[in-house]
Amino acid sequence: MRQAASSPVDFGRSVQVMRILGGRLSLRLDGLSIFVSFVLVTLSLGVAVLSLASGKYPIGLVDVFRALAGHGDEQVRMIVVEWRLPRVALAFLLGAALATSGAIFQSLTRNPLGSPDIIGFSAGSYTGALVVILLLSGGYYETALGALTGGIVTAMTVYLLAYRRGVQGFRMIVVGIGVAAVLSAFNAWMIREADLQVAMGAAIWGAGSLNGLGFEQLAPVGVALCIVGPPTLILSRPLRQLEMGDDAARASGVAANRTRLLLMVLGVALTAIVTAAAGPISFIALAAPQIARRLTQSAGVALIPSALMGGLLLLAADWAAQHAFGVQLPVGVMTVSIGGLYFIWLLIREGRK
Repeated sequence: MRQAASSPVDFGRSVQVMRILGGRLSLRLDGLSIFVSFVLVTLSLGVAVLSLASGKYPIGLVDVFRALAGHGDEQVRMIVVEWRLPRVALAFLLGAALATSGAIFQSLTRNPLGSPDIIGFSAGSYTGALVVILLLSGGYYETALGALTGGIVTAMTVYLLAYRRGVQGFRMIVVGIGVAAVLSAFNAWMIREADLQVAMGAAIWGAGSLNGLGFEQLAPVGVALCIVGPPTLILSRPLRQLEMGDDAARASGVAANRTRLLLMVLGVALTAIVTAAAGPISFIALAAPQIARRLTQSAGVALIPSALMGGLLLLAADWAAQHAFGVQLPVGVMTVSIGGLYFIWLLIREGRK
């Protein structure tokens, strides 16, 4: 009996598969995700140019592009390239890192509330950094190491407390909220007991700010993200299997516990990089992955659109913090204000399910 030729299944979306390294590595490219990513990159470039042109010394767009090309007035080049460009680049990179970390934890917990600033990992990174700043008087690299150590210790603590024959996302979130509350109280106590000048500096830094950051911070952040980024993208491939549960993931050949642990370490590392550079910046990790998911209409959280959305959100928030109110505010104040409204909406939406 003759069988009918099989035809490709139409899922209503344009999807292309790209195979590299002789077919050993394949990438699935979704048409809508590519379009959304292109739009996000375009908007980010627009906000970046606006940020380079805005300030107490306004600069025309033509002069901005000439300065970026190495031409034009020397003073304009100094303002654009040496003063404003590092901050703009840091805003995008740090926002992308936070959103990627949020996408990882939201996927692992299978819950839109599972971001590092909700389940305590950001608070843990902040605690590690505060210990170095207040007790050890450490510099930038010591603070970065302290933030990484604090975040990893907190993540392991939450993981162990939430482990009951496996890790359920809701249990991890509840345990993480409790750990975050304890750490927040401990952080406030440390700042209160510290020397006044050091405590004031730590408190200002703890609000999350890009003020005063330049190439000195941009270089190590770029190097750190180049180290953490590739393994994060490679290990993110089994996230879809993990979202279906550990049994389904193991049936498809994924070592669930090991992969989850490695992804948690990488997610904490991304959060620690941001905390060490600019202090704890809230709600980007919570909001960006969910906004990107709705724009791409994807079944799960996608890392690259989430990262681009996080970069755009932090760029826009930093511009608003500098210019929208006539006084320069820490960017963390702006993200908390916007993110709080989003958090309330998300709680109401989840409560109706």
